[in-house]
Amino acid sequence: MDAPVGATGVLLTFSMWAVMMVGMMGSTAAPVLLLLAASHARREERGVPAVVLLFGLGYLTIWLGFSVGATLVHWALNRATVLSSIMAIGNPRVGGALFIGAGAYQLTPYKNACLEHCQTPMGFLMSHWREGPGGAFRMGLRHGVYCLGCCWALMALLFALGVMNLLWVAVLTVFILAERVGKSTVVARLGGAVMIGVGVFLMVAIMR
Repeated sequence: MDAPVGATGVLLTFSMWAVMMVGMMGSTAAPVLLLLAASHARREERGVPAVVLLFGLGYLTIWLGFSVGATLVHWALNRATVLSSIMAIGNPRVGGALFIGAGAYQLTPYKNACLEHCQTPMGFLMSHWREGPGGAFRMGLRHGVYCLGCCWALMALLFALGVMNLLWVAVLTVFILAERVGKSTVVARLGGAVMIGVGVFLMVAIMR
């Protein structure tokens, strides 16, 4: 199967990224959405579903924006004819660099700061609470920004693993969920070390 081309191909690629981001990141937003709904329900406010929906819409707006950027990158890579049948970059050197870059990012303070917000839904709501439907949308945007800051490098690995490789999509989804369990950065840091190791292996392998 060839990578999609033309306007229709770009739209299909965007749709693929968008569906994938909703599927992968929607589950990570579930805890904060449930807490938001419970908070409004305890206050016996009307329009709880609308508030939760607007928060989710704000959250997904960030990831749909990321999908637009990923689609443009794929369009450029497709024009350069460097994509494989599963829409992955076939050059091991580039793949190794992506793994090393993603692994290094896993060890940065910025990753840790964003991950902390994603690990503590109650803390996020208490720190960033906004009233009303507009406030819910803005909270969703902010939470989406934190999650994007936490996971963008992991998503970039799909350019090396293949956007259409459902096995690796599932593996990354499980890893992202595992990062959010508890309040530790151990999983993120171990994952980062493994990614760097894989990247170095790919780099060394092509030199032989």
